[in-house]
Amino acid sequence: MLSVLIKVQLNYIKINILLFLFLISVNVIIAQNKNMPEPPTSRILFIFDASQSMYGSWESGKKISIARKYLISIVDSLEKVDNVQMALRVYGHQSPVPPQDCNDTKLEIPFSPDNASQIRQKLRYLVPKGTTPIANSLEMAANDFPECDNCRNIIILITDGIEACDGDPCQASLNLQKKGIVLKPFIIGIGLDPNFEESFECVGHVYNSPNEEKFKEVLEVVISRALNSTTAQVNLLDSKGMPSETNVNMTFFDHISGKVKYNFVHTINYYGNPDTLIIDPLITYDIVAHTIPAVRKENIKLTEGKHNMIGLNTPQGFLKVSNMGSNLHKNLKVIVRSDNKSETINIQKNNSTVKYLVGKYDLEILTLPRIYVEDVQVEQSTTTKIDIPRPGIANFSLSSGGFGSIYEETADTLKWIYNLNQTNLRQNLVIQPGNYRVVFRPKNTKQSIYTINKRFTIKSGSSKKIILY
Repeated sequence: MLSVLIKVQLNYIKINILLFLFLISVNVIIAQNKNMPEPPTSRILFIFDASQSMYGSWESGKKISIARKYLISIVDSLEKVDNVQMALRVYGHQSPVPPQDCNDTKLEIPFSPDNASQIRQKLRYLVPKGTTPIANSLEMAANDFPECDNCRNIIILITDGIEACDGDPCQASLNLQKKGIVLKPFIIGIGLDPNFEESFECVGHVYNSPNEEKFKEVLEVVISRALNSTTAQVNLLDSKGMPSETNVNMTFFDHISGKVKYNFVHTINYYGNPDTLIIDPLITYDIVAHTIPAVRKENIKLTEGKHNMIGLNTPQGFLKVSNMGSNLHKNLKVIVRSDNKSETINIQKNNSTVKYLVGKYDLEILTLPRIYVEDVQVEQSTTTKIDIPRPGIANFSLSSGGFGSIYEETADTLKWIYNLNQTNLRQNLVIQPGNYRVVFRPKNTKQSIYTINKRFTIKSGSSKKIILY
């Protein structure tokens, strides 16, 4: 009977342990999900050509009718997609030609939730009338996207002709991209001569539709490209070319606008591989790994629909600056520079260990006097240690205020290191071991002959009293 009770108790304990572990796992998952970033809203601005030429015949009907039919079909599909908003700008539909009205472009339906029915209604009743002000339409589109911190702004331009108003669509598109307003636009040509594609290559991603069936296919491809993200992993390579470096912040910049698109702290996942990132494949990136010093790789283009591998050479080791034998240097700082360069790359605290790229560094240790250490080699995955000599203390006693300086003394030189306070009669300085000279003249004396010269030696861990009277 006793053994049965013991087994029951043991099973009860096991169940409680498993329940406890389960609850911990659930809480971890909930906490992780809370920290997951919100997906961006993809805002698609359709710029639709309703110029006079859209009344032309094409395949089974008029160009305007065919383009309208398939665009409405796309609007129907997008209406059901989460995190998507649409807007409609139309040109060439307000003023008939002649005369030519190059300001004939209008945001008919602005961005808002649940506006698909308004877009459909506007498309159904468009009547082609005017000219083709593509550049002006792109310029005006800059104001069509309200401020948004977590949006992807996309333009899909549907046209059957080239610029007719002496504008520069290429420059207009580039300006939009440089300002970070939109991604590179999509241009869908309706029955355009293949040679016209060259006119739009500088504007955006060009698709020509020689027939009705191709137009439907192209429209679906463009929507797919506009909405689908792709995957990538960043391999931070060590000295052997292995992706072993990690825990480094990486910033993805838009190569054209220079704006920050993503920030990730690099992670090695549970399988021992660099973690997979889901990012926008329509952007050309400059990536900065914020190592010390930083590593930058520019003009990175992703292949859509594939897992992209991005490699950065970031071999790293450690530098430890230590003065463990004394509390006198508790707040001491060390200036770190790349070998033979004047730019400061880091200010490291005493008794700290910091990770740097493999290479040589010059150190300026802000002791009194300063210590300069050149050609400090940092090796892959190892710790280079720099020991700071233990200082001593110089206790200065003055009879009155005055003018005094301390110099490091060698056989043939005096090197200035510090000016005494002109009013304090008791001054204590933490000084590195060595030979020094203090030169002092009281304020109330008006003859140089009363200058006091005193030599003194500082030893590690000891104090020295210097009387200046």
